[in-house]
Amino acid sequence: MRKEERTKAYLALVDGLFFEGYSFGAQGERTGEVIFNTSLTGYQEILTDPSYKGQMVVMTYPLCGNYGINLEDFESSRPWVEGFIVKEANAYPSNWRAQESLDAFLKRHGIVGIQGIDTRTLTRHIRDRGAQMGILSTEDPDPQSLIGKVRSVSDLIGRDLAKEVTCEQSYRWEEGRWELGKGYSLPSPSPSMADGARPTIHRVVAYDFGIKRNILRQLTSAGCRVTVVPAGTTAEELLALQPDGIFLSNGPGDPEGVSYAIENIRKLLGKRPIFGICLGHQLLALAMGGKTYKLKFGHHGGNQPVMDLATGRVEITAQNHGFAVDLESLSDQVQLTHLNLNDRTVEGMEHRELPIFSVQYHPEASPGPHDAGYLFGRFIRLMEGRRLEPRS
Repeated sequence: MRKEERTKAYLALVDGLFFEGYSFGAQGERTGEVIFNTSLTGYQEILTDPSYKGQMVVMTYPLCGNYGINLEDFESSRPWVEGFIVKEANAYPSNWRAQESLDAFLKRHGIVGIQGIDTRTLTRHIRDRGAQMGILSTEDPDPQSLIGKVRSVSDLIGRDLAKEVTCEQSYRWEEGRWELGKGYSLPSPSPSMADGARPTIHRVVAYDFGIKRNILRQLTSAGCRVTVVPAGTTAEELLALQPDGIFLSNGPGDPEGVSYAIENIRKLLGKRPIFGICLGHQLLALAMGGKTYKLKFGHHGGNQPVMDLATGRVEITAQNHGFAVDLESLSDQVQLTHLNLNDRTVEGMEHRELPIFSVQYHPEASPGPHDAGYLFGRFIRLMEGRRLEPRS
């Protein structure tokens, strides 16, 4: 389609920055916090990651859509972003796994997109000024009108977005890792068991604050029998399921807005081994009496360097969060285990006495490197050292 025949689209930020581009995906008007993601691939996983609820994502890689969309790479049942911002959206995907185009996928789910703008300028602006609310529209071309609208919208501070993305009822997860030519595997016994020994099945209950499917696949492939429960599940209801371990998932927004989860996690401290990722890491810190704070523009992408302080090994990690843990607020309860080498923020911690540890980044990747996959094995070993009773 020639440029003059395309539908125009407009993006305005709360501080007055304005862009004019071309529409792809659905038409309409949406608001959300504008953030950027530095991953080179993985737009399907990013779009369907519930952690992006409330946000409009700018992809720094200039071309998106060239390998299309396929259902196997989804991280949840649907996309959650409020808007999608790219330099160029490929309308003609070429990949043997593709089932539809990026444009058709966004149209089908009502996600508004804009292309043809200078995403480098936008990214540098966010780096300088910080992540902020924006409005994306195919209906209103007036910059002042759009800026006025977005200035009337509340930001994400204090909002409970977990309740908007969590499951409605508990369910069992029984899908393992994906393999080329085989698809997704079935559950297997723990690989830590010696030959001839009785298979160990670790019962894990995972809080769904916006959980990614690949986290569940990693747990299942490590030998866990996983039950996923809604974010509002009480500590008493969770313990009634008799888990060997408790997992606290990733999720969107401000951890302080999920006050009921903080209270339930506080009641679970010391009851079972606990492993937290991303929002789960932040909620765990708050449950132990610590504090969190908002980062200027957050960490979103698959190339963040993190040092494991126990080994000195540097991992390249996948991350997606806008808040961080203030380690000093936790007194002497925990020790720092992982450190972000870009800005020295907390990337991992473990309790000095209780079987509890967490990381800010995403060891399950998807998309991203697999450097940190060993953390799921650490959770298994923690449960093996704290098993409460024989399981039938």
